[in-house]
Amino acid sequence: MTENEISKIIVDAAIKVHKTLGPGLLEKVYQECLYYELLDRGLFVEKEKFLPIAYEDIFIDHAFRVDLLVEEKVVIEVKSISELQGIHMAQTMTYLRLGGYKLGLLLNFNEVLMKKGIKRIVNGL
Repeated sequence: MTENEISKIIVDAAIKVHKTLGPGLLEKVYQECLYYELLDRGLFVEKEKFLPIAYEDIFIDHAFRVDLLVEEKVVIEVKSISELQGIHMAQTMTYLRLGGYKLGLLLNFNEVLMKKGIKRIVNGL
């Protein structure tokens, strides 16, 4: 399955979670429900996957943690905030670069319409 095919499934699952729960809950709630939805749709999902970083002579094994990694291809960063900022997109792009991934979805569940809370971030896709 390609990153684009996976992302369509993710967006559909995120919309279902948002329609069911509505906005305003904690990020962890949305992350767990989205994790369940994606597993239920037959996808391989890793929750809170650690990403290492090397800096000069040191190696930090658990430097960053990706909310969800789907099919070892698509990074999902879950938010439940009033407004996405540039730093959130930069954070997701950093995860893509460090992990060698091509596609990330930044999902802000604190929107009236979920489609307004979806940001697609690409790294050489």
